[in-house]
Amino acid sequence: MSQKTPTRVLVVDDHAVVRGGLRLFLLAFDDLELVGEANSGERALAQCAEVQPDVVLMDLMMPGMGGVEAIRLIRQRLPSVQVIALTSFPEDELVQAALRAGAIGYLLKTISAGDLAQAIRAAAAGQPTLAPEATQALLRQAGPPPLGDDLTARERQVLALLVQGLSNADIAAQLVVSESTAKFHVSNILAKLQAGSRAEAVAIALQSGLT
Repeated sequence: MSQKTPTRVLVVDDHAVVRGGLRLFLLAFDDLELVGEANSGERALAQCAEVQPDVVLMDLMMPGMGGVEAIRLIRQRLPSVQVIALTSFPEDELVQAALRAGAIGYLLKTISAGDLAQAIRAAAAGQPTLAPEATQALLRQAGPPPLGDDLTARERQVLALLVQGLSNADIAAQLVVSESTAKFHVSNILAKLQAGSRAEAVAIALQSGLT
């Protein structure tokens, strides 16, 4: 039975020590093969065109062309090549810039050898891998969900009745539930809308188009 072709990896980092460490790391895995090294973004582009790697491990902070621009150009010119950003910096702006440029993964250099090997395999299969810090950066970029986004269908019904000015007793009668159940729904609505009163909840609902 023939062996599966190893995943071809290009290492890009301006520090020789880091490249040396990654070289030794790749030797430990039979299914990963080092096909080239580069110490700059410019050299990474030339190496990609020359050796056609499956996956590039890309440092981001390098003199000359930085890693983000190199990622963008590699993905533009060679869309079959996947790029993993491998860096010491978890800053939100850097994470977002690398992923916008086309990186399939964003990992910190503190990652374990086993996890890095798995991330390379995943990248070759078109699957992303993000460090927890990168995931948090994306969540911060997305921002908090809008008020009322977590209202249930029943709570939206109750809110619509609140907007009509109905009391808890009227809401209970309208929905054929107990008054205590209606009161429970109203309390949940006030909490989720961060409203201090029914009137404030109605104002938020009208301003946000929740009903």
